[in-house]
Amino acid sequence: MNQPPIILDANFSSIDQLALLLQKESKVSISPSAEAAITRCRNYLDNKLKENNRPFYGINTGFGFLQNVVIENHQLEELQSNLICSHACGMGEEVPEDIVKLMLALKIKSLAYGHSGVQLQTVMRFVEMFNLNVLPVIFTQGSLGASGDLAPLSHLALPLIAEGEVYYNHKKTGSAKLLDQLGWQPIRLQSKEGLALINGTQFMGAYGLYSLIHAQKLLAWANAIAALSFDAFDCSTEPFNERIHQIRSHAGQLTVATAMRNILKGSEICAAKKEQVQDPYSFRCIPQVHGACADVIAHVSDVFLKEINSVTDNPNIFPDEDLIVSGGNFHGQPLAMALDYLAIALAELGSISERRTYQLISGQRGLPPFLVKN
Repeated sequence: MNQPPIILDANFSSIDQLALLLQKESKVSISPSAEAAITRCRNYLDNKLKENNRPFYGINTGFGFLQNVVIENHQLEELQSNLICSHACGMGEEVPEDIVKLMLALKIKSLAYGHSGVQLQTVMRFVEMFNLNVLPVIFTQGSLGASGDLAPLSHLALPLIAEGEVYYNHKKTGSAKLLDQLGWQPIRLQSKEGLALINGTQFMGAYGLYSLIHAQKLLAWANAIAALSFDAFDCSTEPFNERIHQIRSHAGQLTVATAMRNILKGSEICAAKKEQVQDPYSFRCIPQVHGACADVIAHVSDVFLKEINSVTDNPNIFPDEDLIVSGGNFHGQPLAMALDYLAIALAELGSISERRTYQLISGQRGLPPFLVKN
């Protein structure tokens, strides 16, 4: 049975909802309200450029150091295409398929807020690409982060203008050839569109979202495996007593202690009388260490959910306020710091697991050295 498409618009998207994007048959769409917001913003920008000759960064000017160079109206389409082609200079290994799919979806969502000035047909082409599994060839190296994901997002946008390469039916082919095959016309980019497409954090966001989806699963497995090791080492369940954790009250610690009690409930080994007074840290402190990691995963999830449910290109357009504002929402610092934090937490899950493995093969608690009899 076909699943309904996942709606990408200004409504809040949770990690559980976004995890559905990784399912093989997943499809996406945008809501009528998103279509209206995109169209309204584009119309506002077109009218604004007709009304006056005022320079707006990246819309009718050059970029970066050339921000004061005004571009003639008849050159605006060429300007936006040139911007994408000039920044599509990534290198290294190709970005995995799942990450590319997430990048497409996150870019659609960011543009769907109606503050980017893109054409509706541009967003709908990304929707079609996701749904038909037309995946641009993107490279892992080249993102600045400080200027957003300019290089990888440029590769993401190349097929819109019949440039670059894509995977279709798991075969690599030229974008121009595939557009002909599918009967798609290249998008004629209007003012601001190239900048809207390559400014943003969807490369970082996709990798972070993918990592968080798997981090949540890994944490659940880490708790289950820790419980198995706990039983195998004949440990005392005293350190999981609810009262201990209530008087420290870190959310992750309380959650992990509860999980350990639930997993070990009914264990005959746990119920047996213990000879030792207490157990090594790697067993006794499972709630504290796994719990701290759970708190990090929760914090990083909050950071990424804010980012994913945001507009991260530049400049931003506010039709209701009659404003076009140049800023720095493309900067990846919030994500970069959060990702480093997540890496520390996942390394700690591995570190304490290694110490439990060492205890299990150390020849203690009636277990043979290295768990081998002879």
